[in-house]
Amino acid sequence: MPDEEMLSVAPDGRPAKDQPAWRKDFPLDWPEDEYRSRREFVAFLMLISGAFVTGHFWILLIQSWRKAAGNLPVKEIASLNELGVGQSKLFEYPRPGNRCILVRLSETTFVAYGQKCTHLSCPVLPRPDLGRMHCPCHEGWFDIRTGVPVAGPPRRPLPRVGLEVRDGKVFANGYVQGVI
Repeated sequence: MPDEEMLSVAPDGRPAKDQPAWRKDFPLDWPEDEYRSRREFVAFLMLISGAFVTGHFWILLIQSWRKAAGNLPVKEIASLNELGVGQSKLFEYPRPGNRCILVRLSETTFVAYGQKCTHLSCPVLPRPDLGRMHCPCHEGWFDIRTGVPVAGPPRRPLPRVGLEVRDGKVFANGYVQGVI
């Protein structure tokens, strides 16, 4: 039985037996509360910190595996007469599921980016009339020529797909700013 002097009076003034059930689960008094020692708290912090460190090493390991995989394949993504100026085409590169978008800016200029916004991975949409790529989820805007964020929450540029034009076709040949 807890020391009566250490117990406080419930805010509504009713005796303990008349208190609602939730008050027993969330007591106001120290003697009735479950005690956690500093040692248990520090052990919990160490566990969480260890999980964060392990997660960061896992990310580094994945990145090193991707870099060790070598050059990315060259893949045909469109023919020159397939897209008019200001039009775009979705494609997957370098593997299925990695959605990218090709945009024709002029008769001789093409750009391609990974379609996931660098903020929270929402799909970006081309707006060549404004010279921008737009992420409608959080009103993010990227420069269409460079992929650099110009407005909204994104802080990193879109991953740019390297392109080459030969024999009347547009080919993807890797990433200009690193591997996704």
